Amino acid sequence: MRVIGMDIHRTFAEAVMIDGDRLVRLGRVNMSREHLAAFAAKLTHEDHIVVEATGNAQAVVEAVAPFVGRVVIANPRQVHLIAKARIKTDVIDATVLARLYASGFLPEVWVPDQKTMSLRRQVTRRNQVVRQRVRLKTMIQAILHAHLVPQCPHADIAGPKGRAWLLAQLLPDDETAAIERHLREYDRLTEDLRVLERELARDALASAETKRLMTIPGIDMVVAVGLLAAIGPVDRFTSPGRLVAFLGLNPSVHQSGNSPARHGRITKQGPCHARTMLVEAAWQAVRAPGPLRAFYERVRGRRGTHVAAVAVARKIAVIVWHLLTRGQDYAWVRPALHAKKLRDLELRSGQPARRGQRGAGYEYNLTKSRQEERQRGERAEAAYKRLTEGWTKRGSRVPASASEEARQ
Repeated sequence: MRVIGMDIHRTFAEAVMIDGDRLVRLGRVNMSREHLAAFAAKLTHEDHIVVEATGNAQAVVEAVAPFVGRVVIANPRQVHLIAKARIKTDVIDATVLARLYASGFLPEVWVPDQKTMSLRRQVTRRNQVVRQRVRLKTMIQAILHAHLVPQCPHADIAGPKGRAWLLAQLLPDDETAAIERHLREYDRLTEDLRVLERELARDALASAETKRLMTIPGIDMVVAVGLLAAIGPVDRFTSPGRLVAFLGLNPSVHQSGNSPARHGRITKQGPCHARTMLVEAAWQAVRAPGPLRAFYERVRGRRGTHVAAVAVARKIAVIVWHLLTRGQDYAWVRPALHAKKLRDLELRSGQPARRGQRGAGYEYNLTKSRQEERQRGERAEAAYKRLTEGWTKRGSRVPASASEEARQ
């Protein structure tokens, strides 16, 4: 087996080949599909190609994969020999990649399929549009702050009431014109966001996994789709702990020699956007009664509010792994609320409103239904508190009598 290492740049890639004990420089390859295919056509199906993870690495894999036995993408965060080398050239970088792979020490990156890649691109586009809209609001707020205008009394400064208040403020003509430009750009981005969410909603309606994740409190269509895009096939994670580590929600560990292990902050490795969405979902989940809120209260009493929210996010990640692996819905799902989520999903996808008709989400409009679901969640929360009563930090259980005496 021959190993070809490629150091990828914007316009070219430097390639070297390890053939037994020989190191052969193959030269530069132009970064176009035609030149990459012509280069790979000279190789055999027993050859392996190694590239570093870059923005165009996926396109390189698609161009050369039909001609070779395997294409591997290296994890740049873990290839320290390249990043810390004192003598660094393209040939050396490609050689290090090839030698690491040939010796079996190359940290690889999972290559998603086309469906997952398309979903990831759509999620990224939506995230970019949301950030741009937030940036425009920040620019408007900066203009108001510069002219000592008090804070907007309305929740959304870009909403109808917020705009009416905004345009009524006494500002210089150039600042008023700038605010109007920002609002026009905000409206354009809002329309783009509506189109992107309609496409994501249509994909979500056809996905049983997305609907299953929406049974978890705090998770809506945006969070469910973002998690599935980041995770990909769940069977590539053999345990919930591996999924938690992939999302960067596991604590860092420092241990050497006979000294005890010291656990620090979470590693924050992996997809940042998915981790952020999980924390936001955790804040929403703990607002309603249920086992997650009981878990949050138990951790908050020992570690504080923010640590407890991250712990709930980690707990949700574990639940996500079990639901996707077993193909089951969340045990404490609120049926009326879940039906409302699905109906909102249908409306986002562009389906007609059907006003005046009782749809699947009608039960959520009834106060009695919401109260019954809330009472069910309160019973589950109480059951979790009884289960964990007397638990200590190390996992041992204090007898009930001792815990009662401690409270007295």
